[in-house]
Amino acid sequence: MYDVTHTDIPRLREGKVGAQFWAAYTSCGSQYKDAVTHVLDQIDVIKRMCKAYPEDFEFVTSADGIVSAFEAGRIAGLIGVEGGHNIDSFPSVLRMLVELGMRYMTMTHSCNTPWADNWKVDLDENPDEEQFGGLSEWGKKLVKEMNRIGVFIDLSHVSAEMMIDSLQATQAPVIYSHSSAFSICNSYRNVNDEVLELVRENGGVIMVNFYTAYINCPPENITDNLGEAELFQVADHIEYLAENCGYDNVGIGGDYDGVGTVPNGLEDVSKYPHLIAELIKRGWNEVNIKKLLGDNLLRAMREMEAVRDSMAGELPLEENMPRVSGGEATNGCRTYAYGTS
Repeated sequence: MYDVTHTDIPRLREGKVGAQFWAAYTSCGSQYKDAVTHVLDQIDVIKRMCKAYPEDFEFVTSADGIVSAFEAGRIAGLIGVEGGHNIDSFPSVLRMLVELGMRYMTMTHSCNTPWADNWKVDLDENPDEEQFGGLSEWGKKLVKEMNRIGVFIDLSHVSAEMMIDSLQATQAPVIYSHSSAFSICNSYRNVNDEVLELVRENGGVIMVNFYTAYINCPPENITDNLGEAELFQVADHIEYLAENCGYDNVGIGGDYDGVGTVPNGLEDVSKYPHLIAELIKRGWNEVNIKKLLGDNLLRAMREMEAVRDSMAGELPLEENMPRVSGGEATNGCRTYAYGTS
């Protein structure tokens, strides 16, 4: 069993996990097809899982809910939706996913949406053609709508220009649910120095990914094997982000069960205390350890919720995305709403 997954209840307890964003993930291949159906299925699984184990999990949707569950000795379970293609470019779907409990949405996965560029456009070989130089005009309206209804903008998986555009468009803190430091490991899935100051100014939180290929790559790799890494390298990423973005702006993302290889010493969710022990050896104090473990996310979430409350009188986004970009331009599956019956 332990060779199959990184996560189960005994190991969550051993790892002292107090809250967990469960990722409702669908593949890029579902875009323009049945992504919404698949993401609803994923959300259903998450909610049923929390309900099936009430002594261990409590499904929550707010910062106060996280604290309440923790104080009751349960693991707070939240929903993150990984990939903007899961809303099918409809603001109404976004709103309904929030009604079901989604509290972050990763704006793209490893493919462009019809309104945002993903990280692969920054690769030299550029397998995905850059469409917007970041975020489209309609995408900026979607960011505002996410602020209005109280859902984190997650900038893991997006291009560098998309990060900048989103940080300029949002009124609320953003998160990176699973990204690391580009200067240590030059993967475009990581966050570059140009963006770090913007994240600090925004009050956002970069939660470090444990995937070996995003931890152990040039210039500071210790081996040429992208499938290998060590715990101390994860600590290096955390310290770099703390020192160059801020101790108020770093967290732990993990990405367990979302990746195939993780560092030695961090084989599964039970190993989180080993990472904290490494940081304590490096001189981290209790206040900054608590920020890393959750206080930063709670602070950002409360600020996001405050922005939502301040926008309560604003009207919803009713403008659907113009169906002229990406796969939508040639999508023959749309019905009467777009004149393609």
